[in-house]
Amino acid sequence: MAKKPNYSFEKRQKEAAKQKKKEEKLLRKQEKKASGEEGQEEPGTEDSGQAHPVQE
Repeated sequence: MAKKPNYSFEKRQKEAAKQKKKEEKLLRKQEKKASGEEGQEEPGTEDSGQAHPVQE
């Protein structure tokens, strides 16, 4: 007789994998945000957004 599949176990494994992936994505977002904030504080980046005049 064949073994009965354990769907509960498969579901728990799938949910755990989803949760892990979600946490990793959140960490990446936080790291990206933190590095973005640090990058804005670097000296020499206080550009006003205007284009620099082209010298010919």
